[in-house]
Amino acid sequence: MSLPGGVLTTPPTPPPAAYDTVRTLLGAARATALSARQDGGGEPPVTLPRDAAREAARRELSKRMYHENDPGLLRRALDHLWDWIGKLFDSASAATPGGTAGLVVVIVAVLAVLGALWWRLGSPRREPVTAPALFDDRPRTAAEHRAAAEAHAAQGHWNQAVQERMRAVVRSLEERALLDVRPGRTADEAAAEAGRALPAHADRLRTAARDFDDVTYGGRAATEQAYHRIADLDRDLRRAQPELTSSTATTAPTTHPAGQLLVRCNNRRITRCPACAEVYRRDTLAFAMSIRVTVRLV
Repeated sequence: MSLPGGVLTTPPTPPPAAYDTVRTLLGAARATALSARQDGGGEPPVTLPRDAAREAARRELSKRMYHENDPGLLRRALDHLWDWIGKLFDSASAATPGGTAGLVVVIVAVLAVLGALWWRLGSPRREPVTAPALFDDRPRTAAEHRAAAEAHAAQGHWNQAVQERMRAVVRSLEERALLDVRPGRTADEAAAEAGRALPAHADRLRTAARDFDDVTYGGRAATEQAYHRIADLDRDLRRAQPELTSSTATTAPTTHPAGQLLVRCNNRRITRCPACAEVYRRDTLAFAMSIRVTVRLV
């Protein structure tokens, strides 16, 4: 040993009791090893390589008895979805000023804007490639459409009332020979064609067609005012007379015995009764004869 305060150069001698303790522990370990060897029939313990042990454990744990209470595929998918949403929400909260509270305010603001747009523009709908036809059922007269419109209006069903009244307007123009009877015609086409024959009412016809399209195809709710606008237009058109210019008419409008108007427009004669058909046939025959005479003279 060195002087007090120096460096220890010789290890201290342990007390006798320490030797006794070590001998006791070694004896107990030797006895345990002998007992284990006797229980195993004198065979040393079996050891497996790491990869083989892992494969054996995997096969054991893959047995059905260990998976009877596992969640189903749908439950696992939902768990993954909620985990993904939670991570996304946490990331957004970290990037948004104010943390979670700021993110909630942003979400509420976005929902409010979407709600205002939906209320203002109506439910979104895919626009068809071609506008649907104005008439979609069996042919009916203008009086029948008008009666149906008034019945719907009396019950406060303004959507159906607007639709039927617009159909009454177009059917009435067809019955008066101001429009050709053409299947598949749309409300906009009818308004444009009728506006050329009745220019004084062209703007009101376009407005009525737009109201019809908004209700039928745009998802908008009709109003009582819209119905009364179309009803007033219907009454005014029933008293209106077409305005024909020299470029669109070769002769003045004539009236056949049935009281319907016979109109020449764009080199076409619009006919709606046997009397008109007879006039048209005679004019066509006379025109053909004049062509034959001209050809012979040439």
